[in-house]
Amino acid sequence: MNVIKRQVQMAINNIQTWSVKNGFTFSTTKTAGVHFCRKRKLHLDPEIQLDGHKIPFVNEIRFLGIVFDKKLTFLPHIKTLRKRCERALNILRVLSSTSWGADQPSMMRIYRSTILSKIDYGCMIYGSARKSILQKLDPVHHTALRLCSGAFRTSPIKSLYVYCCEPALDVRRQMLSALLF
Repeated sequence: MNVIKRQVQMAINNIQTWSVKNGFTFSTTKTAGVHFCRKRKLHLDPEIQLDGHKIPFVNEIRFLGIVFDKKLTFLPHIKTLRKRCERALNILRVLSSTSWGADQPSMMRIYRSTILSKIDYGCMIYGSARKSILQKLDPVHHTALRLCSGAFRTSPIKSLYVYCCEPALDVRRQMLSALLF
């Protein structure tokens, strides 16, 4: 741990000197660190300084829209993602009215642009989470497919996938990861 701490401190010092030479500044109040480790109480958080100020270590941090927690379970990210997607489901609920609602292709386009795009963003990163955590997003996907297709709540999920021409979320994550690689 001491070797890692020394190397990280040297890297931060090099970045700091480079930024001073090139006219950039780092905000010490906005800077935070996360000590990624799945072991319990084995390592203490290292003391790393930026411009003479100690960098605080937090349990989770948001980086480019993805919440990283210290054990890399991605549970906080999945929970916030699910809340954001459930709020977007209200758009589909309004538009799925039987008397004046939109047709199925329009509903699927709206679903793909408002909800599925949020689920797809960063799925290559958070896709390494446990299956039980990733399954927390499945009810949102299923509800949206039911709203888009006008199916009953008791409709089998696999029939919905076929009818809407949409794969399951785990298959979709694998496809996107394969495309990325």
